[in-house]
Amino acid sequence: MFAAMILAAGHGERMRPLTDTTPKPLLRAGGKALIVWQIEALVRAGFRDIVVNAAHLASHLVAELGDGARFGASLKWSIEPEALETAGGIATALPLLPLGPVLIVSGDIWTAYDYRQLCDRAALMATAAASPRVHLVMVDNPPYHPGGDFALVGDRVARDGAPLLTFGNIGLYDTALFQGVPHGVKHKLLPFFQDWISRGLVSGERFTGPWANIGTPADLAALDTLIAKRQRSTTA
Repeated sequence: MFAAMILAAGHGERMRPLTDTTPKPLLRAGGKALIVWQIEALVRAGFRDIVVNAAHLASHLVAELGDGARFGASLKWSIEPEALETAGGIATALPLLPLGPVLIVSGDIWTAYDYRQLCDRAALMATAAASPRVHLVMVDNPPYHPGGDFALVGDRVARDGAPLLTFGNIGLYDTALFQGVPHGVKHKLLPFFQDWISRGLVSGERFTGPWANIGTPADLAALDTLIAKRQRSTTA
């Protein structure tokens, strides 16, 4: 089965003062830490080898999650002295990641998206050199990001078009794309996206189910309410 990576290095400035003493991915909603929801979802889909990058209060994350055995996962840790942005964090974690497709998700999102849907795409990416080397899950634009990021033209991601959708922080990446990117250096992901899209390397899909990016305490409270409603509906 394929590997995954959870991005968990950010400080979560908009969540302060909660994140002054607790790393954002360990904040709880629905009775679990945000990152635990992600680990459990990945394991259910068969992604048991998981790399986690961490910077802010990294020792808290390691102490809480350990080697992942209690979740049925095998966690490896990429500890950054400071948060290196998304592309920098991925590049720095390359020694812990396999060459080829890796599912990379943010540790501060919650979603009902079933990661098993990406297994066939990962298998194709691993065997067909001509296939897209990146596959993004796009979502409808949340209120805080009404302009969106990219368009979908068929199953390809484009920089222009309508409607523009928001990248849901869920993506398959061929890690070969990050070879040569310096380790331990900050790199944002957007310039890489722009290059890959211009080269026709990025496919995508639209997910319209539950998805939340937790940026503020209000977002966390709203997610707690959403999870409680979903739990009640499944037990009714």
